[in-house]
Amino acid sequence: MSWSCHVPRASWGPGLGRVFQPADERTSFLIHWSWPLKRERPLGPPRAFIRHHGSSADSGPPSGRHGQWFRGTSAAEAIQRHRRNLAEWFSRLPREERQFGPTFALDTVHVDPVIRESTPDELLRPLAELALEHQPPPARLPTLALSQLFDPDACGRRVQTVVLYGTVGTGKSTLVRKMVLDWCYGRLPAFELLIPFSCEDLSSLGPAPASLCHLVAQRYTPLKEILPLMAAAGSRLLFVLHGLEHLNLNFQLAGTGLCSDPEEPKAPAAIMVNLLRKYMLPKASILVTTRPSAIGRIPSKYVGRYGEICGFSDTNLQKLYFQIRLNQPDCVHGAGDAGVSTTPAQRDNLVQMLSRNLEGHHQIAAACFLPSYCWLVCATLHFLHAPTPAGQTLTSIYTSFLRLNFSGEMLESTDSSKLSLMAYAARTMGKLAYEGVSSRKTYFSEEDVRGCLEAGIKTEEEFQLVHVFRRDALRFFLAPCIEPGHPDTFVFTVPAMQEYLAALYIVLGLHKTTLQRVGKEVAELVGRVGEDVSLVLGIMAKLLPLRALPLLFNLLKVVPRVFGRVVGKSREAVARAMVLEMFREEDYYNDDVLDQMGASILGVEGPRRHPDEPPEDEVFELFPIFMGGLLSAHNRAVLAQLGCPIKNLDAMENAQAIKKKLGKLGRQVLPPSELLDHLFFHYEFQNQRFSAEVLSSLRQLNLAGVRMTPLKCTVVASVLGSGRHALDEVNLASCQLDPAGLRTFMPVFLRARKLGLQLNSLGPEACRDLRDLLLHDKCQITTLRLSNNPLTAAGVAFLVEGLAGNTSLTHLSLLHTGLGDEGLELLAARLNCNRQLQELNVAYNGAGDAAALALAKAAREHPSLELLHLYFNELSPEGRQVLRDLGGTAEGGARVVVSLTEGTAVSEYWSVILSEVQRNLKSWDQGRVRRHLELLLRDLDDNQGATLNPLRKAQLLRVKGEVRALLEQLGGSES
Repeated sequence: MSWSCHVPRASWGPGLGRVFQPADERTSFLIHWSWPLKRERPLGPPRAFIRHHGSSADSGPPSGRHGQWFRGTSAAEAIQRHRRNLAEWFSRLPREERQFGPTFALDTVHVDPVIRESTPDELLRPLAELALEHQPPPARLPTLALSQLFDPDACGRRVQTVVLYGTVGTGKSTLVRKMVLDWCYGRLPAFELLIPFSCEDLSSLGPAPASLCHLVAQRYTPLKEILPLMAAAGSRLLFVLHGLEHLNLNFQLAGTGLCSDPEEPKAPAAIMVNLLRKYMLPKASILVTTRPSAIGRIPSKYVGRYGEICGFSDTNLQKLYFQIRLNQPDCVHGAGDAGVSTTPAQRDNLVQMLSRNLEGHHQIAAACFLPSYCWLVCATLHFLHAPTPAGQTLTSIYTSFLRLNFSGEMLESTDSSKLSLMAYAARTMGKLAYEGVSSRKTYFSEEDVRGCLEAGIKTEEEFQLVHVFRRDALRFFLAPCIEPGHPDTFVFTVPAMQEYLAALYIVLGLHKTTLQRVGKEVAELVGRVGEDVSLVLGIMAKLLPLRALPLLFNLLKVVPRVFGRVVGKSREAVARAMVLEMFREEDYYNDDVLDQMGASILGVEGPRRHPDEPPEDEVFELFPIFMGGLLSAHNRAVLAQLGCPIKNLDAMENAQAIKKKLGKLGRQVLPPSELLDHLFFHYEFQNQRFSAEVLSSLRQLNLAGVRMTPLKCTVVASVLGSGRHALDEVNLASCQLDPAGLRTFMPVFLRARKLGLQLNSLGPEACRDLRDLLLHDKCQITTLRLSNNPLTAAGVAFLVEGLAGNTSLTHLSLLHTGLGDEGLELLAARLNCNRQLQELNVAYNGAGDAAALALAKAAREHPSLELLHLYFNELSPEGRQVLRDLGGTAEGGARVVVSLTEGTAVSEYWSVILSEVQRNLKSWDQGRVRRHLELLLRDLDDNQGATLNPLRKAQLLRVKGEVRALLEQLGGSES
């Protein structure tokens, strides 16, 4: 995995002007716009509406007078109501956009994609080769702003019909929505009335006759009373026909007769043909949007101007979009309960890192040529860094991304099969993606692409479908590789999309072996014939001595069952391959997949690999994770809307095969990053029962060294928080945890017996949460390690409250936590409130003689405390001697460890002390550690001279050697 503008949809259904229904998350109009939904919307201009490219003509709010054709008060009020209705409808955002928070406001800057004017000759040229087909448009060709679309052409002729075309994801709907809202807010003064139509909506009506007036009145109720004035409006009336590829238009007179009466009932397609012919309302202006494959449905003589929507071909447009999109406030309903939120500084840092990656001309810049992928990048960054809404997964983001771009899209409206565009993409691009994952490659030649697109084509209709897909959607999935060392190759627009499509190809059952393909047909045929023949021969056998024949044909019934077992074996093979990919030993020391995704989008700091260096093995760790995510109920429901249904029985059998393999291979001890990937797989699957059964054998949760972001905390807590079996140890050392992360982990902590939170920069605020954890009635923690955290005395004040009410904790480590004298005195005063503690480590806390002695006396009086660590504190020689004497004054009580020696002998805890020093040598203050080691060495020298026992001398010499080795390491690190 190397790295990863959305355009929400809104349906233009009947009754738009009458009643507003809540925005449907499955709505079908693809839009990419930055207006929020508000209950009341003023029709005046927003406070600051800034455009980077292609802005409409500036003007004030629409006045009460609408030109010479709509002077009447009732007409003006009708158009005003029409404006309000359109503004409210086109401002509605689907759930996929709203879930990222209040992302847009009325004064939000909007970035228009580039529009390049083209000519009919250019449109009629032969289909280019793949390599040329993917090149961005030359900079020398003229570009158009929205305000220039209906300007006179080069010959000075008035332009009445404009056709805008672009492949999937380039932003066609962005411009439509922008133009409609611009008109609603008075920024298109050239048009007094704007009437938008969704061609998908019109195609759903079929051939049922309806007049143009009826179509308008049905969708826009306020316009009923001014319909008779449409003919007189002339060019100041603008029709917007979005998604022409959904309509089958026939401009031949034999197919579509002439009609000039807007009130005469005709088929919707016939009405659109006559509008485009300029036979009906000949002076009206028309804006058409379509995919490239449908441009030829309108004869060029009826079109005044063609415009190609080229997306964000300028990197500055991409950077501006990201700056706007990523600087929006966070979602308030996501993980807000945990107190997690990105700060403006963090958002600025994301924008800067992303901008540097774009400036480096990396592959991400080629992907963000499509505004849709800009949205996907932003959505992924929100998922990785912002509060995560409940139930949102990485797979659901990619599935929603495809729904936002492909929902309701047919590959070819004239094709009788009515194959969905997404289903065709899953079959062709999924095959290419899976072959790449299987052979561990991400770069594809033109032959590879053609092989997957043209595999199994036998009819002219199938060739036509390939042609349509290449023109309309191939650029959405594949991009030319701009990385050095890979000329004339293609990569998936986003590397994670390759793994997603490969997983989709598998779960849809599109990957079949030759035995499966042939065997299924044979089994079905034999099964049908066998039943009929067995019945006939059973009757004949009663009359003739042919009793052996029915037995023979009964065997035919076994064939379907045998084939079913073959399919089952195939599922097990796929599950095994998936699990092996998840647990590849070669990937054990990679970063976890979430960090890999973040680095691929934001870039990796430092020098890049030289092209002449041997390539690293490709990693496809997201492939098995996406497989699990696609089997979740939510993603299966969305895929069904896209024409890619996954049957419940198939999903269950796939899940059982995966569970069987995970149960066998998932018991092995995994490195921390791989363990997090395993838990992320379960998070994506969203099946608590499945996860509880597979993870029932997990006893140690070791995520030491993994940077625990809010998302990762949510992943682990949601997967393991609902389990019932206890965890022997939870190790979260050096994970950059914060108090919010601790609160997220609380359900997991309640299942832990040993909890390690060392090296996490936890302060007093975190101790408040740890106090609540210790006081929880379900707490079963026996060992709590908090060393190397700046807890200070303020934090210990909370901890002693937790110790007073806790009944499970026996071992507590507060090594190097900045307690000082005040912290040790607090512990000494409240230590007797706890009756179970057995070991307390307060070493290296800068405490003096008085505080250490007070704590030692309290420890000696404690009923259960056995060991107290006080070494590396600021103790004088006299203080250390007093503490040694205290340990030998009475029988029983806690042993106090202050040095490597006890009397003239080596302390039995010397290895514990030196191992702590060795483990923290690089993180502790070097000068302070050197001073303490020199004191220990002097103490060892004194004891060596004071003893005559040769065995003790040998032990002292050994320990002195260990101390000198540590001092040498300090000297080496300083040099």
